[in-house]
Amino acid sequence: MLGTRTEAAEQLADLLRTARQSLGLGSAFLTRMDGTTQHLEAVDSTIPDMFSVGMAQPQESSFCQAIMDGRLPPVMADVTDYPEAMALPGGKVPWLRSFVSVPVVLSDGTVYGTFCAAGFPTDPALASRDRALMDVLSHAASVIIEPGLRELARHAEISDRLTPVLNAGGPVVLLQPIVDLASRRRVGAEALSRFPREWNLPPDRCFAEAHAIGEGHRLEMLALRRAAAHLDRVPHYVTMNVSPATLLTKACTRLLQGFPLDRVVLELSEHEPVEDYDALKAVLAPLRARGMRLAIDDVGAGFSSLRHIVVTAPDVIKLDRSIVTGIGADSVLSVVTHSLVDLARATGATVVAEGVETEADAAALAAVGVDLGQGWHFGRATSPEELREDYAVALSV
Repeated sequence: MLGTRTEAAEQLADLLRTARQSLGLGSAFLTRMDGTTQHLEAVDSTIPDMFSVGMAQPQESSFCQAIMDGRLPPVMADVTDYPEAMALPGGKVPWLRSFVSVPVVLSDGTVYGTFCAAGFPTDPALASRDRALMDVLSHAASVIIEPGLRELARHAEISDRLTPVLNAGGPVVLLQPIVDLASRRRVGAEALSRFPREWNLPPDRCFAEAHAIGEGHRLEMLALRRAAAHLDRVPHYVTMNVSPATLLTKACTRLLQGFPLDRVVLELSEHEPVEDYDALKAVLAPLRARGMRLAIDDVGAGFSSLRHIVVTAPDVIKLDRSIVTGIGADSVLSVVTHSLVDLARATGATVVAEGVETEADAAALAAVGVDLGQGWHFGRATSPEELREDYAVALSV
């Protein structure tokens, strides 16, 4: 875990160097103990091949375990003075004659492993003060190690939750109607992913967690597949969400090329920055040439969505719910929305308002020139069979 030269690994290396130099011994090292095996995780040594990262031995036969069990003292100036030590494998190594070991204890009281120093000659100068130094350094090591351990535990928990969803083909994908605000006829639908209710997490958080453990691209593409499967079950277009990072993968490009692109609106999320707009446009160009339309999400909620608009010239601009909800009673929101509608008109884009929850908001949006709307006022995300064509009478919430 600690072999790569991360910032934490560099900090641990400094602690080990301090221990070795302060005690005047040839080597210092950090071990991890998993209950059966002692693993050497980090080493600072002036003696070639004495200790190396990755070495392992049975925990029960190590000096460190004997010290934690109280069978050996934590500071041994001369290991030959201790029959118990000489009976262990370490005692049979001729160049191991002085040894100091203290446990590395985490904040919850569990023992991670040990912080140790060893040398070839006996060292009568080793004393209790040296243990005190090692205790301080081992505590510092625990502070460095613990955040990484928490992150590993978090990733393991995410993986345990997410793996069944991945193996089942991805999240459940429902459709939310997108309605023409003038005619109140449905013109399309947005595919929205739904995860197990007991997770109590919004979809964007679920996708973010998947990316944190390296499964984000896979999860997004499974969601795209399930969204595309709805195209045979509903008329009009279906809006599908994808992150810029996933879109730039070759696997995603190949997947999209197999869809009936003239019925697909691809919606770019704003939740991550675009590092290379040239690459993004290069991926989008052949897809858009075959009829796929591009939508930019969350417009009005931040700067990056406006940057997306300027650079990609989308076909659809989706207004964020933060400037939609309550627009019927807020003149400032009306002014902001009107300016975004003007921007859309100048670029030839259609405007969709997200988060429409009342008839007053729907009417106000239509009055400032917004083309389409979606939100609970027209219907929550549902199965394809439950979508309606006419939304002149809003569904009750």
